Amino acid sequence: MHDDDRRQDPPVNNGIVISGGTQYVGNQAVGHQAQAFSGSVSFQAQDGERTAELLALVERLLEEHRAELTEPEATTRELRRLREELEEPEPQPTVLRRALDRLNEFCRPVTPLVLAVGQLAQSVQGLSSPGH
Repeated sequence: MHDDDRRQDPPVNNGIVISGGTQYVGNQAVGHQAQAFSGSVSFQAQDGERTAELLALVERLLEEHRAELTEPEATTRELRRLREELEEPEPQPTVLRRALDRLNEFCRPVTPLVLAVGQLAQSVQGLSSPGH
């Protein structure tokens, strides 16, 4: 049998096509053996100025959407804890992780807040690879 005689399988498209409007996408993975991770994260300061801007954005959105939150006082308290920990000379990763996780839970019913908290989390931490 010659190489030319073998039947070739059609190519597989593992991509995503999105068109029109604004798209909000959570964790996703595409392609052969792709994986998306969420949850456990490790702290790695990346851009202090960007983090400060995002903290201010989350605070503003928290005030704007306060009535939509199920636990507005707890949400405000977690944001304050996060801000205080980020102001420490050596922020503790476990404190940051816990505050970001809780903020994310409290903000869940309000899409703009969830997106802002997600951006904030990306600004103050790098996703850890499995096993870390």
